[in-house]
Amino acid sequence: MTTLEYTDWHGRSETVRDELASTQMLAAAATFGDAAFSLAGLEMIPALWHWFYFLPLVAQDHLASDGHPERGGFLPPVPLPRRMFAGARTVFHAPLRIDTPAQRVGVIRDVTMKEGKSGRLAFVTMGYRIWQNEVLCIEEEQDIVYREQGAPMVAPIPIVLPSAPTHAWTRDITPDSRLLFRFSALTFNAHRIHYDREYATRVEQYPGLVVHGPLTAVLLANLVRQHAGRPLAAFSFRGVAPLFDLAPYRLIAMPDGDTVTCHALAPDGSIALQATATLVPE
Repeated sequence: MTTLEYTDWHGRSETVRDELASTQMLAAAATFGDAAFSLAGLEMIPALWHWFYFLPLVAQDHLASDGHPERGGFLPPVPLPRRMFAGARTVFHAPLRIDTPAQRVGVIRDVTMKEGKSGRLAFVTMGYRIWQNEVLCIEEEQDIVYREQGAPMVAPIPIVLPSAPTHAWTRDITPDSRLLFRFSALTFNAHRIHYDREYATRVEQYPGLVVHGPLTAVLLANLVRQHAGRPLAAFSFRGVAPLFDLAPYRLIAMPDGDTVTCHALAPDGSIALQATATLVPE
């Protein structure tokens, strides 16, 4: 398996249209509970909530055993078993309006094979642009990583997490199976590691259900928006290590002018996800 095997996928594109119905927004607000805000009079989609639209409407008989769409369609047929949404870089040029048609154009920008400590890795970089009323609203680059099965993962040992800096915004998250199931439903993501405990532990050999990286990213963006009181101009994140539904974890956001440095602390105090939010200038 080499990078050259997937050169035919470079530049491959797809266009998805969506009506951006408010029903999905209501479902997202219900999922996030006190992390959400009133939708009364709301006309714009908050930062990162565009992930709840333009969903992969793959027929049931075209899902692989892990719950992902069968490989070889838009994404290359990388044979490595573990797949994760490893990071994204998003720029918000203009707000997306609810109940207004929009289209997302995606293109595969790169496919790279590497050797890591845990074995072979495949990195797929995808670029997206979202247009509404002929206005470019969002530009985004996503990283999908495939890796070998590797050794079974061990659950982190929880500790008393250290206090955050006094100027930081924080929130503790209890990632139970209900939250993970609802986020899977919001994103129409059937990957079984997020809701099927037997599959997650016996087949992919995780210690518990895996928290979606985008879920933690959205929760961080929500935290920043609520405390900053102004919209985001950009948001980027990178997953460092997986989180599981076995213990609470902590979100920390540290503002410095128009930049907010964010991370998620795993139960053992290690950093599981890093992010940076850029606020629209006042």
